Amino acid sequence: MRELSRHYDTELSHVGLKTTQYALLNTVYKVGTIRPTELSNMMRLDNSTLTRNIQVMVSHGFLALEKGQDERSREISITDLGREKRNEAYVYWENAQQKMNHLMGLDKVQALHALINEALIALDTDK
Repeated sequence: MRELSRHYDTELSHVGLKTTQYALLNTVYKVGTIRPTELSNMMRLDNSTLTRNIQVMVSHGFLALEKGQDERSREISITDLGREKRNEAYVYWENAQQKMNHLMGLDKVQALHALINEALIALDTDK
Protein backbone atom coordinates (compact mmCIF):
# COMPACT_ATOMS: atom_id res chain seq x y z
CA MET A 1 0.00 0.00 0.00
CA ARG A 2 2.89 2.39 0.63
CA GLU A 3 3.98 2.13 -2.98
CA LEU A 4 0.46 3.01 -4.12
CA SER A 5 0.39 6.02 -1.82
CA ARG A 6 3.82 7.06 -3.04
CA HIS A 7 2.62 6.85 -6.64
CA TYR A 8 -0.22 9.30 -5.94
CA ASP A 9 1.92 11.46 -3.61
CA THR A 10 4.47 11.92 -6.40
CA GLU A 11 1.84 13.30 -8.75
CA LEU A 12 0.15 15.46 -6.11
CA SER A 13 3.50 16.91 -5.00
CA HIS A 14 3.34 19.09 -8.13
CA VAL A 15 0.65 21.12 -6.33
CA GLY A 16 2.09 20.78 -2.83
CA LEU A 17 -0.38 18.22 -1.50
CA LYS A 18 -0.18 14.70 -0.14
CA THR A 19 -2.73 12.01 -0.93
CA THR A 20 -4.32 12.36 2.51
CA GLN A 21 -4.67 16.12 2.08
CA TYR A 22 -6.19 15.74 -1.37
CA ALA A 23 -8.63 13.12 -0.07
CA LEU A 24 -9.73 15.49 2.69
CA LEU A 25 -10.14 18.44 0.31
CA ASN A 26 -11.96 16.33 -2.26
CA THR A 27 -14.35 14.86 0.29
CA VAL A 28 -15.33 18.25 1.71
CA TYR A 29 -15.59 19.58 -1.86
CA LYS A 30 -18.06 16.81 -2.73
CA VAL A 31 -20.19 16.73 0.44
CA GLY A 32 -20.14 20.41 1.37
CA THR A 33 -20.18 21.73 4.92
CA ILE A 34 -19.87 18.86 7.38
CA ARG A 35 -19.25 18.23 11.07
CA PRO A 36 -15.84 16.74 11.96
CA THR A 37 -17.42 13.59 13.46
CA GLU A 38 -19.37 12.91 10.28
CA LEU A 39 -16.26 13.52 8.18
CA SER A 40 -14.21 11.23 10.41
CA ASN A 41 -16.74 8.43 9.93
CA MET A 42 -17.01 9.03 6.21
CA MET A 43 -13.25 8.98 5.68
CA ARG A 44 -12.67 6.21 8.23
CA LEU A 45 -10.14 8.28 10.15
CA ASP A 46 -9.75 8.56 13.90
CA ASN A 47 -10.57 11.97 15.32
CA SER A 48 -6.99 12.92 16.22
CA THR A 49 -5.69 12.15 12.71
CA LEU A 50 -8.53 14.09 11.13
CA THR A 51 -8.01 17.02 13.50
CA ARG A 52 -4.31 17.25 12.58
CA ASN A 53 -5.11 17.08 8.87
CA ILE A 54 -7.84 19.71 9.18
CA GLN A 55 -5.51 22.07 11.07
CA VAL A 56 -2.95 21.89 8.26
CA MET A 57 -5.59 22.59 5.61
CA VAL A 58 -7.07 25.47 7.65
CA SER A 59 -3.59 27.00 8.11
CA HIS A 60 -3.14 26.97 4.31
CA GLY A 61 -6.54 28.58 3.84
CA PHE A 62 -8.03 25.57 2.01
CA LEU A 63 -10.62 24.69 4.65
CA ALA A 64 -12.56 26.74 7.18
CA LEU A 65 -13.50 25.46 10.64
CA GLU A 66 -16.38 27.43 12.08
CA LYS A 67 -18.95 27.23 14.85
CA GLY A 68 -21.88 24.96 14.12
CA GLN A 69 -25.53 25.43 14.97
CA ASP A 70 -24.89 25.16 18.69
CA GLU A 71 -22.03 26.59 20.72
CA ARG A 72 -20.16 23.28 21.10
CA SER A 73 -20.34 22.02 17.53
CA ARG A 74 -17.99 22.81 14.66
CA GLU A 75 -18.41 22.64 10.90
CA ILE A 76 -15.83 22.24 8.16
CA SER A 77 -16.22 23.84 4.76
CA ILE A 78 -14.01 24.32 1.73
CA THR A 79 -12.86 27.84 0.91
CA ASP A 80 -12.57 29.38 -2.54
CA LEU A 81 -8.81 28.84 -2.33
CA GLY A 82 -9.47 25.23 -1.34
CA ARG A 83 -11.72 24.72 -4.37
CA GLU A 84 -9.00 26.12 -6.61
CA LYS A 85 -6.37 23.85 -5.03
CA ARG A 86 -8.66 20.81 -5.30
CA ASN A 87 -9.34 21.53 -8.98
CA GLU A 88 -5.63 22.03 -9.64
CA ALA A 89 -4.77 18.81 -7.80
CA TYR A 90 -7.51 16.81 -9.53
CA VAL A 91 -5.55 16.95 -12.79
CA TYR A 92 -2.57 15.28 -11.10
CA TRP A 93 -4.70 12.76 -9.24
CA GLU A 94 -6.36 11.82 -12.53
CA ASN A 95 -2.93 11.51 -14.15
CA ALA A 96 -1.82 9.15 -11.37
CA GLN A 97 -5.01 7.13 -11.83
CA GLN A 98 -4.49 6.87 -15.59
CA LYS A 99 -0.90 5.70 -15.05
CA MET A 100 -2.18 3.06 -12.63
CA ASN A 101 -4.80 1.93 -15.14
CA HIS A 102 -2.08 1.63 -17.77
CA LEU A 103 0.33 -0.24 -15.49
CA MET A 104 -2.18 -2.71 -14.06
CA GLY A 105 -5.00 -2.68 -16.56
CA LEU A 106 -8.43 -1.23 -15.87
CA ASP A 107 -9.96 -4.60 -14.91
CA LYS A 108 -7.36 -5.18 -12.19
CA VAL A 109 -7.69 -1.63 -10.86
CA GLN A 110 -11.46 -2.01 -10.64
CA ALA A 111 -11.04 -5.40 -8.94
CA LEU A 112 -8.62 -3.83 -6.45
CA HIS A 113 -11.13 -1.08 -5.64
CA ALA A 114 -13.87 -3.67 -5.15
CA LEU A 115 -11.65 -5.77 -2.88
CA ILE A 116 -10.69 -2.75 -0.77
CA ASN A 117 -14.36 -1.76 -0.43
CA GLU A 118 -15.26 -5.31 0.64
CA ALA A 119 -12.49 -5.27 3.24
CA LEU A 120 -13.67 -1.91 4.60
CA ILE A 121 -17.23 -3.20 4.90
CA ALA A 122 -16.05 -6.40 6.60
CA LEU A 123 -13.92 -4.42 9.05
CA ASP A 124 -16.60 -1.82 9.78
CA THR A 125 -16.99 -1.87 13.56
CA ASP A 126 -20.08 0.33 13.52
CA LYS A 127 -22.34 -2.54 12.41
